[in-house]
Amino acid sequence: MLGGMRAEEVQSDITRVLVTEEQIRAKLDEVAAQVTADYEGKELLLVGVLKGAVMVMADFARALPTHVTMDWMAVSSYGTGTRSSGVVQIRKDLDTDLHGKHVLIVEDIIDSGLTLSWLLTNFASRGAASVEVFALFRKPDAAKVEVDCRYIGFDIPNEFVVGYGLDYAEKYRNLRDVAVLAPHVYS
Repeated sequence: MLGGMRAEEVQSDITRVLVTEEQIRAKLDEVAAQVTADYEGKELLLVGVLKGAVMVMADFARALPTHVTMDWMAVSSYGTGTRSSGVVQIRKDLDTDLHGKHVLIVEDIIDSGLTLSWLLTNFASRGAASVEVFALFRKPDAAKVEVDCRYIGFDIPNEFVVGYGLDYAEKYRNLRDVAVLAPHVYS
């Protein structure tokens, strides 16, 4: 059972798997090796964006062989719909003072880029020594603003995807793969 649904019901809500759990794990290990090299000798703060980045953040942090600190921020620009409103609200701010810190924002997905663009500006204004982004997924065709993203896991088509933290109306986050949600679910 997944969130009160039977496996058959979940499968009927999915049109196809885009990225498997195994592909995700391999990509996280690859990016973790690059981040380890890039931040050698620096104290790294990982900032996860709730709720979608929970899976990515947990698995990525475990793939890093060095000490890191973690913090979380909750922002909203979606509500329960399928499109970004472009208006960002802080629902939970960071507990960490960013002044002088090397920050790596860990994101599940970059869609329009509006929220991430806002976060980059906001974190820079807090005096971070550096602010970079790792997004496991990016939809290049959905971008409304150009966002400089240092680490990208996978570029995916501009379709509605769920799984591995990505949701529709708070469901499907617990799927291990990332899959395209069938239009009948959200139309």
